[in-house]
Amino acid sequence: MPIQRTLVIIKPDALNRNLVGEIIHRFERKGLKIIGMKMMHLSEEQLNEHYAHHAEKPFFEALKNFMKKAPVIMLVLEGRDAVEVVRKLCGETDATKALPGTIRGDFALSVQCNIVHASDSEETANKEIGRFFSEDEIFSYTKFDSEILYSEEERKK
Repeated sequence: MPIQRTLVIIKPDALNRNLVGEIIHRFERKGLKIIGMKMMHLSEEQLNEHYAHHAEKPFFEALKNFMKKAPVIMLVLEGRDAVEVVRKLCGETDATKALPGTIRGDFALSVQCNIVHASDSEETANKEIGRFFSEDEIFSYTKFDSEILYSEEERKK
């Protein structure tokens, strides 16, 4: 797979439980590159757009209220097959089904209060990154360890 970008939202429950550093550490340890990061309060408009696919569901308002309880940390991560890698690191959306060793498996017991959001496809990631980040908030740089993380052939992709 080629080098991809994906979006992660570290949710209010993680911020309130002092898990931000641990979560970021797991992505960095895996070798993913942080190319965008910011803290923000999500607006009603952003939440309506981001969770539009849940608009008709009975938990929609509760989900939006939860996401407004505290700021969130937005991350844009880059790496080989980043979308799938990040989703595996996060674990199942229903945290009771997430395996130990995953972020949700280690830190959550809820479907809603499940510590992180991770884009579910490359197409979705591109839309979500554009929703929350402007071009000047995304950084391009070479990590010093890229020669160790990827083979020469993988670095060409």
